[in-house]
Amino acid sequence: MKLSVVVPFFNEEDCVIGVLDEIRKSLPYAEILAVDDGSTDRTAALISSVRNVRLIQLQTNSGQSAALYQGLVEADGDLIAMMDGDGQNDPSDIPRMVCELAQFDIVFGIRQKRQDTFSRKAASLFANATRRFVLGDTATDAGCTLKIIRREHVGFLVPFDGLHRYLPAFFAAAGLSMVEIPVNHRCRMAGKSKYTIGGRALRGILDLLGVRWLLMRRIPCKIRANK
Repeated sequence: MKLSVVVPFFNEEDCVIGVLDEIRKSLPYAEILAVDDGSTDRTAALISSVRNVRLIQLQTNSGQSAALYQGLVEADGDLIAMMDGDGQNDPSDIPRMVCELAQFDIVFGIRQKRQDTFSRKAASLFANATRRFVLGDTATDAGCTLKIIRREHVGFLVPFDGLHRYLPAFFAAAGLSMVEIPVNHRCRMAGKSKYTIGGRALRGILDLLGVRWLLMRRIPCKIRANK
């Protein structure tokens, strides 16, 4: 089955070449889609310089969810892997995750030995617990971008700013079978994070309420899920 890898980038000129080269070495036959989220530095130009990588360029900075969703809908693979563009995810984990798709529809990574600050890890722990309580999904690390889905399941997603944090909830509501496995987590390859804890908090509450309303109003779809 053909594998696509979607990687959003925003002002990551110091990471682009290293991240894309590492993906190609780990997954020599995969389709790589690098989504430039309206970067103002050399990110897009550097992506264009890498052979056998599809550049998808958003004209303005639209956020990680928009960039990720655009990559998902344009991917040609039967299976689609998602990764961060900062080098913290390890592409060598992907083949092991693909093997799990023999029994499950969706595979999520759980970051082991997280290379983040205490405040970020504490905020993530609280956010995951709150999301599980309100939405009822069972994912323990929704913030881990490293995930693999089947292309036909992209249709269960509703694009909105913040979607990337609620993928488990949408897939669970669709009745898909999911599994979480431990994956490697590393320090940033270069640069610094574009997110702040304070900026995420208020948006997270509003998004959580919106997703709960949306899932309660969704039209059920009958699908065949792997058990």
